[in-house]
Amino acid sequence: MGLRDLFEKDVQELEAEGILFTSLQKLVAWGRSNSLWPATFGLACCAIEMMASTNPRTDMARMGSEVFRASPRQADVMIVAGRLSKKMAPVLKRVYDQMPDPKWVISMGACASSGGMFNNYAIVQNVDSVVPVDVFVPGCPPRPEALMYGVMQLQKKVRGEAFDERGVKLPMVEGWAHG
Repeated sequence: MGLRDLFEKDVQELEAEGILFTSLQKLVAWGRSNSLWPATFGLACCAIEMMASTNPRTDMARMGSEVFRASPRQADVMIVAGRLSKKMAPVLKRVYDQMPDPKWVISMGACASSGGMFNNYAIVQNVDSVVPVDVFVPGCPPRPEALMYGVMQLQKKVRGEAFDERGVKLPMVEGWAHG
C-alpha cells in the first residue's frame, strides 16, 4: 500500500486493515489508565480486602494495577483503605505530596470515606479533607470486587470517559503537567 492509497481510503477502510487513528493525548491517557500503580495505605480491616483484590479470583493484574509500590515516588494511585486517625493524617499527606503528578486517590471503605462508625475526636471523618479523592468505594469493608470496580471507574476518569452526577463529561486527565 502506497502513501497515495492511504489518502484515497476513508477511515473505516483503513481501520478494517488494522490502521488506527488517535491523538497523542488519548494514547498517553490510555497507557496511564492501564498501568495504575498503587501506593498502599492500608490502615485497618479494608486493607485485608485490598490485599485480596490481587488474588487469582479477582486478579487486579488484569487492570494493570498489580504492582503495589512501597515508595510513593513510584506510584500514581493512593488507595486509602480503612480509618484514618488524626495522628496519621500528616503522614498520609506527606506520602501523597511525594507522589509524582498526575496522581489519584481511591478512598476505600466507610471509615475512610465518612469516618464510619468512629464518629469521635480521633478519627478523620473524610479522607477528602486531607487529600483530594477521585473515587470513593463504599462498604464496611468493601469486597475486592468493589475495589476492582473503583479502579475501573478511575481508569474511565483518566481516559476522559467519565461523567459527573449531572451527566456532564469530565475532562481527560492531562498527559503532562503544565507549569
